[in-house]
Amino acid sequence: MGIISILLIAVGLAMDSLAVSISGGIVMRPFCMRQSLRLAFTMGIFQGGMTLFGWLMGVSFSSYITTFDHWIAFILLGFLGGKMIYESFREEETTISSFSTKTLLTLGVATSIDALAVGVSMAFLKTSIYFPAFIIGFVTFSLSLIGVICGYRFGKIKGINVELFGGIILIGIGIKILIEHLME
Repeated sequence: MGIISILLIAVGLAMDSLAVSISGGIVMRPFCMRQSLRLAFTMGIFQGGMTLFGWLMGVSFSSYITTFDHWIAFILLGFLGGKMIYESFREEETTISSFSTKTLLTLGVATSIDALAVGVSMAFLKTSIYFPAFIIGFVTFSLSLIGVICGYRFGKIKGINVELFGGIILIGIGIKILIEHLME
C-alpha cells in the first residue's frame, strides 16, 4: 500500500476524532495544553491501536464485529452527546478543566471502531501493518490537537451555548456511523 493511500485512509479515519476534539475544546476552560495533548494522544493511540488490533484479528473474527460495531459507537456517542445537551440547560455554565480517564477511553473506543474494520481489511493485503498504523495514529493525533485548539477558540465566543453545540456534534457523529453501517 502506497503512502498516499495510507494518508488518505488516515485522514478519513481521523474525521470523527477531529469532530470530538473540537467538541472537547469548546467546553475546555481554561485552555490547558496538557489536557489537549492528553485528548489528542488518546485519539491517536486508539486509532492506530485499533487498526493494529483489527489487522491481528484478521478475517476470521471480522464478521462478528461488523454486525454490531456501529451500534456500540452510536450508543456511546449518543450517551455522551445527550449528557452534554442535558448539562447545557443547567443554570451554571459547564466547563471542564480536565478530561476524565473514563471519558477519554469512551471517546477513544467510540471513534476508533472504524479503524478496527480498516485493520481487518488490511489483513487481506498481506502487508506490514506497523507503518500504516503509526501513520493513522499520528495523523489522528495531529488533527485532534488542532481540533481541540480550534474548538477552544470557537467556545470563547459569547452568546453561543457551546455545550449544546458539542453534544449535537457527538450525537451527529453517532448517527452518521450508524447510518453508514446500516446502508452497507
